[in-house]
Amino acid sequence: MRGKALDPAFMNSTGLVKDTAQARFASFSARLKLSLLSITGRSRESASTRQYFSLRSAFERGGPNGIEAQLRFMLQEHLANLDLQDGDVVDHANLADLRYPYEWYPSAREINRHIHLHIGPTNSGKTYHALKQLEQSSSGIYAGPLRLLAHEVYRRLNEKGKPCNLITGDEIIATEGVDAAMSSCTVEMVPVGRHMDVAVIDEIQMIGHVERGWAWTQALLGLCAKEIHLCGEDRALPLIKELSAAMGDTLHIHRYERLSPLEVMPTSLDGRLRSLQKGDCVVTFSRRGIHAMKQEIEKVTKKKVAVIYGSLPPDVRAQQARLFNDSGNDYDILVASDAVGMGLNLNIKRIIFESTSKFFSGGFVSLSQSEIKQIAGRAGRFRVATDVIGKPALIPPVTDASSKQAQAVPPKSPCYSSGLVTSLDRVDLPLIQRAMTSDASPILSAGILPPDDVLVRFATYFPPQTPFSYILLRLHEISRMHSRFHLCQPSDAVDIADAIQGIKGLSIHDRIVFCAAPASLNEPGHEKIIQAYARCVENQCGGNLLDFQELNLALIEQSGHGANFLRELEALHKALILYLWLSYRFNGIFVSQVMAFHVKKLVEDRIDQTLSGATYSTQSRQWAKRRRQAAVLQVLEEQRGVADVQVSHESASNQQATEILDGTPTGSSFDGGTGRYVLAGDHLHLA
Repeated sequence: MRGKALDPAFMNSTGLVKDTAQARFASFSARLKLSLLSITGRSRESASTRQYFSLRSAFERGGPNGIEAQLRFMLQEHLANLDLQDGDVVDHANLADLRYPYEWYPSAREINRHIHLHIGPTNSGKTYHALKQLEQSSSGIYAGPLRLLAHEVYRRLNEKGKPCNLITGDEIIATEGVDAAMSSCTVEMVPVGRHMDVAVIDEIQMIGHVERGWAWTQALLGLCAKEIHLCGEDRALPLIKELSAAMGDTLHIHRYERLSPLEVMPTSLDGRLRSLQKGDCVVTFSRRGIHAMKQEIEKVTKKKVAVIYGSLPPDVRAQQARLFNDSGNDYDILVASDAVGMGLNLNIKRIIFESTSKFFSGGFVSLSQSEIKQIAGRAGRFRVATDVIGKPALIPPVTDASSKQAQAVPPKSPCYSSGLVTSLDRVDLPLIQRAMTSDASPILSAGILPPDDVLVRFATYFPPQTPFSYILLRLHEISRMHSRFHLCQPSDAVDIADAIQGIKGLSIHDRIVFCAAPASLNEPGHEKIIQAYARCVENQCGGNLLDFQELNLALIEQSGHGANFLRELEALHKALILYLWLSYRFNGIFVSQVMAFHVKKLVEDRIDQTLSGATYSTQSRQWAKRRRQAAVLQVLEEQRGVADVQVSHESASNQQATEILDGTPTGSSFDGGTGRYVLAGDHLHLA
């Protein structure tokens, strides 16, 4: 830590000369040692004990790197406090009082809003009802969690003769020749100051998400709409009741029941892809995994397979959905990402989980109970969108809790199908069965982020050279919150703030914009790309797409293959999305928007060519599968107290790539994300 603290780049960021930096680091080190040595018998609320627990928590989250990051924050805090005046501490506390976010949206508080909460399980018609209200209004907006859902509602409204604009972070499509009164957007792009008749906010339970929840809270608290229709799970009800009462809005509760039966199968497919049937959807959690599964299914079953995932271009995604929904062709099976759980209209008979865990932040994490339920609920669709366009729609049953009356419902049609849910491998089935038969915990708090003006004012209390990452973390640390709110985690924002810290010509507002950008330094070369984009903002010029040497546009013409080439293409695609995102916020600087859209489409085509033409190693897929299963086993052990769970092992005569354990020598060990496992015969044991 001492070496990094006295590194020229770090000293430059603090504005200190070497001798002063050495003296202040020595002071910090001495204070920290004294503090940690004196924690015995102290209250957990004492400063020294808080430091100890903050370091321990950082180690639990990120190991040695987490400790280093926390120590750097503590050093920055020590340096900043040396320059603070007594009155500054009081001002900081006042600015960090975030207990009443309702007050951030005075225009919305002036409106007598009616909030309609449509709650029920997946495939119950709640979003259908909400969208019917939007269609019948003269002005309004749809806000959803995914770009593909925004695209679908945008297409649906325009097809029904309601001119609608599309607004996502990196794409805005205005209806030509018409001043459209409707918009379909991702929830982060909701225009809170615009007055309208009806707003629909989809998947309202995501208001409790640890990172994205702020966007749903902002939409709910800030939309200036006469009617706001919220669609989501029952577990959001207690929190929405509290928020509605606090805002003085009138709440109407509409409860829905599932429109077709949903059954969890008693057995898995035991890894046998030959058991797949027409109408099956296999759910997996990466683009590479989707194409690998598609290739394997087509090889084993000789059936055609459609694919759907979030980053597919909208036209391609719609085409793949039509191929699967059309019973008159040979596309019998669908392989999809968890995006199917977010309201896509697909005629799925059976959902099959390839796994109940997915890769995240360096390890495998299990799906939550609500995620499993939401994805599983897509089996046995009530009716596909293509069936109702242009035809009289049947109205699903709904109970309005505010009036205690049920709307009239026509008899159910015999075309309603039941849905089935299972797993590809036996080890995942107990988690699915448990999730489907138990209730999820209620959402206790809504996510928020400090408003930009609070960040700007807070930053003015620190010397100009103070790292912006420290300002972000410090505000989060001292913020006062009401129990029904939580601060969303700023992990990527902190990394981006550090990456652009050395670019001196950026204003605080510029830094706030970059920290909100859809970017991650985990992507190859992205730190240099973000810095190059930031230098353009600093210089107020130089944003022509072709001038960025950091963008490897030559990849489009290369004939590469393999995992590394694919990762470079995906990183380039994300860099182009970031360019487009910035072009809507600094439109006088990033001027190659049309070209960026064209190049982005070329990269998407190149990615799909690479994925569909690639061959996938059975051995590497099985190794990844075992790591996922290890994460599942850990969950089962925690839930049941079982130390040893048997895993399905298929006969060698099948010789299918979906075998679980075949080919791995007894005694092999590997990390499972939550522990270390040893393979002994047909069992995985926690080491």
